[in-house]
Amino acid sequence: MKMRNLRKAGLAVLLIVAVVSLRLTMNALAKAYSHSQSTVQPSSVDAGQSKEAASAPSKEIFDFDFFKSKVEPIFLKERPGHARCYACHSDPNRIFHLEPLLAGGKGWTEEQSRRNFLTVTRLVAPGDPLSSLLLIHPLAPEAGGDAFHSGGRQFASQNDPDWLTLADWVRGARTASNGKSKSGSFIYVTNSAGATVDVVDPSSNTVVQVIRGIELPHGVNFSPDGSRVYISDESERALDVIDRERGEITKKITLSGRPNNLTITKDGRRVLVGIRSLPGAVDVVDTSSLTLAKTIPINRSIHNIYVTPDGKYAVAGSIESKSATVIDLQTEQVAWEVKFDNGVRPMAFDTNPDGSTKHIFVQLSNLNGFAVVDFAKRVEVARVKFPDEPGGYGDAEVRFNTPSHGIGVAPNGKSLWVGSTIANAVFEYSLPDLNLDGYCSMPNVYPPNHAPTGSVPEWITFTPDSSIVYISNSAAASVSAIDARTRKLRAVISVGEVPKRMNTLTLP
Repeated sequence: MKMRNLRKAGLAVLLIVAVVSLRLTMNALAKAYSHSQSTVQPSSVDAGQSKEAASAPSKEIFDFDFFKSKVEPIFLKERPGHARCYACHSDPNRIFHLEPLLAGGKGWTEEQSRRNFLTVTRLVAPGDPLSSLLLIHPLAPEAGGDAFHSGGRQFASQNDPDWLTLADWVRGARTASNGKSKSGSFIYVTNSAGATVDVVDPSSNTVVQVIRGIELPHGVNFSPDGSRVYISDESERALDVIDRERGEITKKITLSGRPNNLTITKDGRRVLVGIRSLPGAVDVVDTSSLTLAKTIPINRSIHNIYVTPDGKYAVAGSIESKSATVIDLQTEQVAWEVKFDNGVRPMAFDTNPDGSTKHIFVQLSNLNGFAVVDFAKRVEVARVKFPDEPGGYGDAEVRFNTPSHGIGVAPNGKSLWVGSTIANAVFEYSLPDLNLDGYCSMPNVYPPNHAPTGSVPEWITFTPDSSIVYISNSAAASVSAIDARTRKLRAVISVGEVPKRMNTLTLP
């Protein structure tokens, strides 16, 4: 009798454990389902809105074409030492149920894929891979996954290429529509603390391509015909050449040292790469042979480099030497330089009516504003400081030494946009008079158990028609899209870790 009671008690305990486990699973499923079925927030948010609205996913975040072309093949993939996802999940009794393949079929029909898409979207949280059962359940526990998955540890780490593809889809990645864009352009975002470059389509403000395999990508630029993307690769001290449509590296060109930013001549024949490691230089890469053709000695570390609007000069800035060096591109020799009292950071240019360079707008270390250099006179002629309000940021972000790091002149030449970490905002100045027209605040970041901090706005780029301004939020893993006319936030786009340098590719 005593043994029978013990057995009953044991069965009761097992039943309770099973019920609790089932409830936890169902609660997690309900959370994911509610994410997928909830009212979708609009993709544009005005400055000053709540953090929930500012971080809300864009409308129709899950892209079916991306799912069909890149996600579904993962379910059929034979991973070494593992059964395919399909082998277990084709069982109709599974919560995650995949449609049965037709006899002899190697893939699903369009109708079946639509049903798979509906099933899978109920198992993911929009924009949040680490709250999505689809990604957490088959991930190894030591990598942040669930304690047990009856299908085994399909992904040993969050760096598994297939896991990353699933994460891209959950974050809203879309197919690149055969390399075309309704707006005729793409925004490239290098994630400086990661190994990815995100490509945003301005017509939808969504990520349509992710370039992988470049650890610590820095600058990005393009061939005039749009077929190639050039990215400076800090970790391998190389210039990476990318096939734009495929998003794949086709060549790595070894440089003379560790690179920072890069630029390209107007004719597209030379890529100029700033070399940060001492003694410092500008490497010249011949784009016809894809070889390092020349190293121009500058004798100071180079951080950012630009070609002037008229294409006649390159301007290379140095943080350590507190200088901007102007190189004559016809002779490839140093022409002149300007010295400052602080390190030189990003720069931008405006032009005279004849197209020649009029001013260099220079951001400096420890200056919450920018300096103005008269190009013809070769001297600094003014300094512009931002207003005290908005303000209050920069301390928690430890960025007082870099209070302003992102500047750009709109393609139409009518305005200068400058970011400020101290203000957590982007200011607009009219050109040529440099009057302050207004600003747009950037989203806050909400760390756990901490007061809100700024998103640390950085690099700035534009759509070709100057209608939208893009700002990388390096502390928020996102890019803000601003309506240039109203200075209102249109969208916040999730990208990779610590996004900084950006550039706009205009398709021919």
